Amino acid sequence: MTDTIASLGPLERIDGRWVLGDARRPDGFRVEFREDGLYQHERSGEGLLIPWSRIMLGVRLTLGAKYPHKGHGFGLRDCLPGPWKGHGSGYLHMTLRHPYEDFILRFTTHPHRYRATDVLLLEALLTHAVQEGEVHRLAAQDRLSRMVAQLVPLKARTPGALSRAVAGAWEAG
Repeated sequence: MTDTIASLGPLERIDGRWVLGDARRPDGFRVEFREDGLYQHERSGEGLLIPWSRIMLGVRLTLGAKYPHKGHGFGLRDCLPGPWKGHGSGYLHMTLRHPYEDFILRFTTHPHRYRATDVLLLEALLTHAVQEGEVHRLAAQDRLSRMVAQLVPLKARTPGALSRAVAGAWEAG
């Protein structure tokens, strides 16, 4: 049985795990937050693990139907109503070390639309974790639950308000 308790944009807790993307879609992609790192589930059944220790610099999210072009920025396609919602993919961009490389993990978006504020808060939370040098703490399921629960009701929209909200949730988590 599914126990979805919270979500922040494309990030949701389902069956006791935090997953980026639609975990209910068997033919889709999703990224699971595990103790040992980010694990991308793929259609073939094989997956890819990115250890927490390899993630450096900022983390960026893009949403859209096709592979994001360089400089694409935050796409609002899956935050819009109508025929755009629930179609396409999301992408988690990051820079990895050993060896240094820019890397993208793909996830399938949910059939519902995301609040733009939730997506921006999620991106700010991921970036904050990397900047604090504690990205591995995102694997603590209950801690991440407390942070998400604190961020979900917010309506912060300016970069400063997003940063303050995430910093407060990080400390309270």
